[in-house]
Amino acid sequence: MLAFLGAVICIIASVPLAASPARALPGGGGDNASAASGAAASPGPQRSLSALHGLGGSAGPSALPGAPASSAHPLPPGPLFSRFLCTPLAAACPSGTEQGDAAAGEREELLLLQSTAEQLRQTALQQEARIRADQDTIRELTGKLGRCESGLPRGLQDAGPRRDTMADGAWDSPALVLELEDAVRALRDRIDRIEQELPARVNLSAAPAPAPAVPTALHSKMDELEGQLLAKVLALEKERVALSHSSHRQRQEVEKELDALQGRVAELEHGSSAYSPPDAFKVGIPIRNNYMYARVRKAMPELYAFTACMWLRSRSGGTGQGTPFSYSVPGQANEIVLLEAGHEPMELLINDKVAQLPMSLKDNSWHHICITWTTRDGLWSAYQDGELRGSGENLAAWHPIKPHGILILGQEQDTLGGRFDATQAFVGDIAQFNLWDHALTPAQILGIANCTAPLLGNVLPWEDKLVETFGGATKATFDVCKGRAKA
Repeated sequence: MLAFLGAVICIIASVPLAASPARALPGGGGDNASAASGAAASPGPQRSLSALHGLGGSAGPSALPGAPASSAHPLPPGPLFSRFLCTPLAAACPSGTEQGDAAAGEREELLLLQSTAEQLRQTALQQEARIRADQDTIRELTGKLGRCESGLPRGLQDAGPRRDTMADGAWDSPALVLELEDAVRALRDRIDRIEQELPARVNLSAAPAPAPAVPTALHSKMDELEGQLLAKVLALEKERVALSHSSHRQRQEVEKELDALQGRVAELEHGSSAYSPPDAFKVGIPIRNNYMYARVRKAMPELYAFTACMWLRSRSGGTGQGTPFSYSVPGQANEIVLLEAGHEPMELLINDKVAQLPMSLKDNSWHHICITWTTRDGLWSAYQDGELRGSGENLAAWHPIKPHGILILGQEQDTLGGRFDATQAFVGDIAQFNLWDHALTPAQILGIANCTAPLLGNVLPWEDKLVETFGGATKATFDVCKGRAKA
């Protein structure tokens, strides 16, 4: 549009303005007539443009008195002035070709504007049609909602506030269109929810049926069957666990009966004595495995010193004695361990600290073993058959033995009370395992080994009721001081 106005202004400025009427000059009547005739001979467009610019405008400099109407050397044209412009316009303007190009561009721009206006009008008509379709959809959904709510109890009908989304307003407003779309979606969601919550007795013939009910019923049936299957699996698992516990208890009872029968058979074979003291028995582990062992059923107190004595007869065949006993506490599996693995020397472990003991039990005979230890400076001593075989210090110095642990005979514990290793198992017989909370003197240890001054431990005495066997380990009547020579 701006280009069009500029072209019009240039066309107006390029046309020579008509000469103003001749002014009366002194003594120039003939000149006045020629001037008048010149004015009459001027073309029509010049007169019209002169009228456009006004009578006061001039097309050039005033003719001098007595000068001819035309001159061989015309003066150069001066700047043109217009009453419609405040600044002078250059005399040069675009040529006719340029004017035609401007007019053609103007027509193309006008056609483009008309096409754009037509497109906008079509878009407005489409939006109006869509809005009318949305109105029809909302009316249909509102009627459907009313029919659905008519079959519900009063509490469901008044479940929430209702808004009139059909209020009059400017339908071409984007905000209103968005509000209508949100209202339609909310109504659809609410209708779907209400249809799902309708009881089975409501007649749904008045409203369109929802999604096919067969898949929904099929899914419900599948969920029900899956729940029943899961309940059955859980019941079978509980029965399996119960049977496992029952079989474990039965096995323990059978093992106890077998132990009692074996003990009775041993008594009959060796002849029953008039009196059998509670400490006159031995624990036998016939083969190397990870499930035969004996457990001392008494809680241990905290110890700052101890003496552990026992009678041992190894049947390992020279491949290492294994573990005669091990004591484990929560957080420390190797609180106290007496161990001989393979061809290594026998070792005493206290809180995972190790001391090697110069003792040997590979002759398949009964030997008396005693170990003493005190937390002060970690002093330890090892006795075999009443004789001191070795001693040392700095074995877990200043570490007290922790209480409330588990004492196992015949197996080495990797965790509290379990995870046995068959390569570290003891094979043979154990008798008279006693534990004291102080270090015995060498004379006391010699008296126990010679059976001249037997003693029972003040922390753990060797008593039949305190020792329980598992996995096939046996308990048999045995008086070590009388039977070790012939056993």
